[in-house]
Amino acid sequence: MTRHEEDGAIHAATEDLKNWLTRQGLKSRGREELLRAFCERLVNHGVPLLRMQLAQRALHPEFGGIGFTWTRKDGMNAEYFGRVDHKESHHEWLQSPFHALLTSGEAEMHSVFSAQDVSRFPIFARLKAMGATSYFAHWQPLGPASDTAYEPERPDAEGLVVSWSFDGAPEDAAPYLDIIRGVFDTLALVLAGAGNREMGRALLQVYLGRDAGARVLSGEIARGSSQHIDAVICLFDLRGFTALSEALPGEAMVDLLNDYFGHVVELIQSHGGNILKFMGDAVMAMFNLGTLQEDAQAALRAVAELGPRMKAVNAARAAEGLPLAEYTMALHAGEILYGNIGAPNRLDFTVIGPAVNLTARIADMHRTVERSIILSEDVRNAAGPDGEGLISVGRYMLRGVVEPVELFTLYQPEV
Repeated sequence: MTRHEEDGAIHAATEDLKNWLTRQGLKSRGREELLRAFCERLVNHGVPLLRMQLAQRALHPEFGGIGFTWTRKDGMNAEYFGRVDHKESHHEWLQSPFHALLTSGEAEMHSVFSAQDVSRFPIFARLKAMGATSYFAHWQPLGPASDTAYEPERPDAEGLVVSWSFDGAPEDAAPYLDIIRGVFDTLALVLAGAGNREMGRALLQVYLGRDAGARVLSGEIARGSSQHIDAVICLFDLRGFTALSEALPGEAMVDLLNDYFGHVVELIQSHGGNILKFMGDAVMAMFNLGTLQEDAQAALRAVAELGPRMKAVNAARAAEGLPLAEYTMALHAGEILYGNIGAPNRLDFTVIGPAVNLTARIADMHRTVERSIILSEDVRNAAGPDGEGLISVGRYMLRGVVEPVELFTLYQPEV
């Protein structure tokens, strides 16, 4: 092949890949699926790609980044990375060619696995064992800080870094490196768009809850847009929080809330419930699984596990010498209004209605009935056979409620 023919082939392959990437971006294809198909197309264009690894910053409260690894043998694998402030991951990160590239000020790195490179980067020995003969990595910053040097400690630092490992003859690398360089900007743009969509979904779920986040993302964003639904409302509260907040420093209070809330949220979500909001030392949640009977049964299964779970949490905290808290949980079933409430430029996706107010009134009765878990007659009736084992604690006139309300509790030891 003449040089002219080779240049023509490189140009044709580059244009084909760029056009394909653009079409995938317009289709809102997910990153994992897109990268898998892209690597396969590179191979079909004659690129001897053995392995691809891409890392991208993730704006998420639990994860520092997301990584994708493709190999010709095993296909695509995706994983979330912990934050690099952990000692173990930090040490591995410091020994990686990605870290060396990002802190070098250079745009790319190319290695044919010299003895010096293999000694410097432990991953290179593993790549050679897979059959790789050369390695190419490059990175692209994104966003307002894209014209500055990489600063990994900056929370707003955006970009992606990619490595490509080949098993072809190193001396033949120039054409396929040119192809990858030629499509990299397009790849970065398409992945940035897909990443922003996925980040939006994740953040909406984290801050609004799974159900509310999905509803907002689907277009339920107009002020006043709402619907009447039947659901079980739950109100979890930490008892004695005021005294604790006066006795503990702020950081200790935040740790305490996160510890208890983490367990409660996990428990509620594991039974199909949705977290509506955190209100100081309280958590409001709802069960809306399809029918009110399903909602009540799921809620009863969750609260049946709540006592043992809180007992275990307190035992673990006591063993570490940490402050303890007790809890209360109130449940009521009924019709609620679920949707957007607020000002034109500041909305809350929440629930309102008499059923919500009655749940709060029931929560006020814990001292009176001396039980941690209280639920209304409506929950008991909605649960069908699952509610037959509940124990009545009496009928009460609640503030703002015209008729007396019979309250129930679980038959289990108090914790």
